[in-house]
Amino acid sequence: MNNSVPTTAICPPACRACGLRKTGAFSPIAVEELDFIEAFRSGTTTASAGATLLHEQKPNGKLFTLYAGWAFRYKTMSDGRRQILNFLLPGDFIGLQQKFADGSMHGIEAITDCSLCVFPREGLWELYRNHPSLGYDITWLAAREEGIVDDHLLTAGRRNATERVAMLLMHLYRRLDRVGMAENGWIDFPINQQHIADALGLSLVHTNKTLRRLRQLGLHEIEDGRLRLLNTRALERIADYYDTPPAQVPLL
Repeated sequence: MNNSVPTTAICPPACRACGLRKTGAFSPIAVEELDFIEAFRSGTTTASAGATLLHEQKPNGKLFTLYAGWAFRYKTMSDGRRQILNFLLPGDFIGLQQKFADGSMHGIEAITDCSLCVFPREGLWELYRNHPSLGYDITWLAAREEGIVDDHLLTAGRRNATERVAMLLMHLYRRLDRVGMAENGWIDFPINQQHIADALGLSLVHTNKTLRRLRQLGLHEIEDGRLRLLNTRALERIADYYDTPPAQVPLL
């Protein structure tokens, strides 16, 4: 980790100045709870693109909220094959799964330069004991993460290649649009075709052909690291994916 992230994307020192909370995408919070979160937070950090935030099977002791940037959660096999479990976007709470194991059950890698709030893992006990509404928020976020993984399991197990890619494009676009990161129909899209292949269980060649086919059908376009969906209804029908993110979610 280092300090290469632009200052405009770095977590502010005071939670009241949090730019994410100002988007309206996150649930309102009581003043005393916000004060607790600020006291609970042990600091902020940054990570360069390609840096590892959590190492598989290694104890870490930290939890994070991703303030800016993209990352992904993954598991690898002994021969180096990798499965991306989920893409992590601003506002996501990271590292909760390791609480229930001696080491992290997955790795987390930054796709872009990232800025994160850092929380000590042991502070969760006080949160649950003294702030049950925040404890509920943590439980809600864990359940939401499980729901996303369930969707990805359905995708890998039952959707064909075209359906898989259509679902992923819709899923990521909707998540970013919800936090106000769509501009004139475009979102930043820093992931490459290898990321997509590793997330969807496809070969790189198959991924390339599928993206090209969907583009030729006039359903999306990707230019200079940005994505625009041109026919969301068609993509929904292809993917059989109609889920939309909730209007507001908890934020720690």
